[in-house]
Amino acid sequence: MKLAVFHRTTFIYSFPVTHSVNTLHLEPRTFPYQKTISALIRVIPATRVRRFTDLFQNITQHFELPGPHTRLEIESRIRVHNLPLDISQASREATSQGYNDPSIREQIWQYLQESRWVSRHPEVWREALDITRGFSSVFDQSMAIMSWIHREFAYEQGVTTVNTHLEEAFEMKRGVCQDFTHVMLGLCRAVNIPARYASGYLYNGPRDTLVGAQASHAWAEIYIPAAGWIGFDPTNNTLADERYVKVAVGRDYEDVTPVRGNYRGTGHCRMEVQVEVEKI
Repeated sequence: MKLAVFHRTTFIYSFPVTHSVNTLHLEPRTFPYQKTISALIRVIPATRVRRFTDLFQNITQHFELPGPHTRLEIESRIRVHNLPLDISQASREATSQGYNDPSIREQIWQYLQESRWVSRHPEVWREALDITRGFSSVFDQSMAIMSWIHREFAYEQGVTTVNTHLEEAFEMKRGVCQDFTHVMLGLCRAVNIPARYASGYLYNGPRDTLVGAQASHAWAEIYIPAAGWIGFDPTNNTLADERYVKVAVGRDYEDVTPVRGNYRGTGHCRMEVQVEVEKI
């Protein structure tokens, strides 16, 4: 499946602002099952955009606007070619013993630790033990955690923000895809399943009824022995297959924020976001 994504973020300031500094995660690298065909990033006012790779191997852009401006527009156009997700029976039956290989331990260590928005809370740990009891394989444990979140949590916009911590979302049992993903990361890490945050987009085909399409989306990725990183979307209770466009990965939302920046000037700012995902 080939998918095209158009993403525009516009900031409109009530008075001129200066010294705007921004970091972007809007261009995907090539992942297993996903090849980047093309990517274009455009910034208005025009400025030099520096491109580099961060600690998680995400393609990252950085730019600065020192002069006064009342509007900032950031636009990305990407095209990817996705392959159908294929997980072997051996991978589905693999247990945590598969993590004992030193080379694998090196890859997954940071995704077993606490991060800014994901902590090792005792209540989360107790719930994770109950959810995974009776399941031996990492895949089955991850599926059980994903299904529990989808069943027990209500998708509700406006009750959380980008600064909502795992513990707060876990207590409310409400939120959006970012919160569902942070909760899944916490539950998985609590029982020593390496889990990382994935951000990107979701194509909602004519027969699909997926939540989070036509907007930035988030889901969890679990390291499955013999298979590598596989996406689990608790918002929709489904594996992240060829309908998903992955842009960046990290320990939590902090590492993959699509647009992050600061500026000097008025606090009165209006943000408009437009996302379109289509099959090509």
